[in-house]
Amino acid sequence: MKARLLRILRETDGYVSGQQLCEYFGVSRTAVWKVIRQLKEDGYQIEAVQNKGYRLLEVPDVFTGEEVASRLHTRRLGRKCICLQSVDSTNTYARRLAEDGAEDGTLVLAEEQTGGKGRRGRAWSSPRGEQIAMTLLLRPRIRPEHASQMTLLMAMAVAKGVRRLCGLEAWIKWPNDVVVGGRKICGILTEMNTEVDYIHYVVIGTGVNVNQASFPEELEQTATSLSLEAGHRFSRAEAAACILDEMEPLYETFLKTEDLRELYEEYNSLCVNCGRQVQVLHPDGAYAGIAEGIDDKGELLVRRDNGTAERVYAGEVSVRGLYGYV
Repeated sequence: MKARLLRILRETDGYVSGQQLCEYFGVSRTAVWKVIRQLKEDGYQIEAVQNKGYRLLEVPDVFTGEEVASRLHTRRLGRKCICLQSVDSTNTYARRLAEDGAEDGTLVLAEEQTGGKGRRGRAWSSPRGEQIAMTLLLRPRIRPEHASQMTLLMAMAVAKGVRRLCGLEAWIKWPNDVVVGGRKICGILTEMNTEVDYIHYVVIGTGVNVNQASFPEELEQTATSLSLEAGHRFSRAEAAACILDEMEPLYETFLKTEDLRELYEEYNSLCVNCGRQVQVLHPDGAYAGIAEGIDDKGELLVRRDNGTAERVYAGEVSVRGLYGYV
């Protein structure tokens, strides 16, 4: 009720009468007032005027399940939203929820991660109050070998969400890093629990640098934040909602075919590597070439200097710009 009431206040131009809220929720005026009081305690400035009702005046910079849910326009992604003050890893927490039967589309958010994970066992820093740390729990009815492509969907959702919210030119560094101004703003880690031919669940962890003003010395040349690039702070809750709003139609399209045949052209339009020289760091030896975009399986086509084309699978190699990160 709290998130739905907040959405009504946010989307109404003017006052909402207490009687309207009572009829909408099927509760008493006292019950409505208790929720209004809770929102005020959370920092929302809500004006109450006799014979007019309630009006939302100001929204605090909070990152809560109610604030994110009140901004969502999805049908299933994030409708169940859990926000934690501190957690070891949102992916680990979401996996525990999944084992206990949590529903498809459940979203886990955290103000702080103490043991955030990146690809290949790397740590992912999640400072309190500055970043989006979230994990989406999904139960897709697809073959397990197709699930890795969902990471590319989230990269598209982040890039599109950032463009819509911030007006910044966000790009994807294949396969799933999102960059602005040539520096990384987002990392994505997908994990799953499967049998030979069945997926129990997939968790997609996403970390977005939103309001960081600085980074450790070892990250200064490769990392940035939305606020550093735009020159002002952003609502993390609004950014998270924008990303999920973009993710849902991409995910639904993917489920129809279990591949990227209807999405790879859009992905390539967002891929910073396309048409550029890249270096492929393969276990058998590095080589250079021109990235020509992904295919319907998410593999990157690289045209080597000798003219031969290589299909590069993300699980085996890394791809970097020939002269830098991108």
